[in-house]
Amino acid sequence: MTKASPYTGAVLEPERIVIAIIAALFIGVSKAGFGGGLGMLTTPLCVLAFGPHQAIGILLPLLCVGDAFSMVHYWGKWRKENLRFLLPGVVIGVLIGVQLIGRFDKRQLNLAIGLLAVLFVLFQLLKQVIFRAEGEFQPNFKLGTGFGIGTGITSTFAHGAGPVVSMFLIPQNLPKTLFVGTNVLIFTWVNWIKMPFFCLGQDVVSLPWLPKVSLINWETLKISALLTPLVPLGVWIGVVLNRRFSEKWFTRAIYTFLLLAGIQLIFNFDIAGWFGAS
Repeated sequence: MTKASPYTGAVLEPERIVIAIIAALFIGVSKAGFGGGLGMLTTPLCVLAFGPHQAIGILLPLLCVGDAFSMVHYWGKWRKENLRFLLPGVVIGVLIGVQLIGRFDKRQLNLAIGLLAVLFVLFQLLKQVIFRAEGEFQPNFKLGTGFGIGTGITSTFAHGAGPVVSMFLIPQNLPKTLFVGTNVLIFTWVNWIKMPFFCLGQDVVSLPWLPKVSLINWETLKISALLTPLVPLGVWIGVVLNRRFSEKWFTRAIYTFLLLAGIQLIFNFDIAGWFGAS
């Protein structure tokens, strides 16, 4: 008898469908450079919908689609030398990250992703104080390798490397368009570096430096394919919002939702039980 897919039930539940749709749209909107920490909200949302192991596998193809559309919009509007400084460390970080994924259970992964979400909000609140030093920071290999390793680990573990890359880019005092374009360029490379490690696990190829189980498989790809059309729609929405609206209050709302999602993942509150739901 064929074993039922663990993803099927999650997709059929209406509330999970809504959460997944919102997460996919948020990927596109954030890739267009609108909403500050909106991209960080996608992983906690997908974790709430599908669980941590499934969520990171479902999200990576969607992130790559968002990167492709964003690359078109921001083509050439980046500081490409940042790649030289970051990518060697990113490869090391990804190798470490795939090992960490296999060593944590669902509750531990939820806790880690929740902590990343909360720490990101705190970082956004404090970054002006942290980077108040005068003069522009000049990126280099020594710092870039360290930040690259941190980027690879957190991006592999929870698609949560936004704060690490921001800490490397913000002191460079880049104009907004150049900052967003450089982010797009960096994460396009980071996400494609992760792809073979997510598609191959020790269940497919017996190599000790691969994750124990493939994070991307036919089941996750089906879900990713269903959500894919929402990503370019989100990019278009983000571009329109970027041109027409101030993101100040929108960003504050996103940080609030991200903080709440992070707290929920950390403490695992029985919200349904509070309202007497079964």
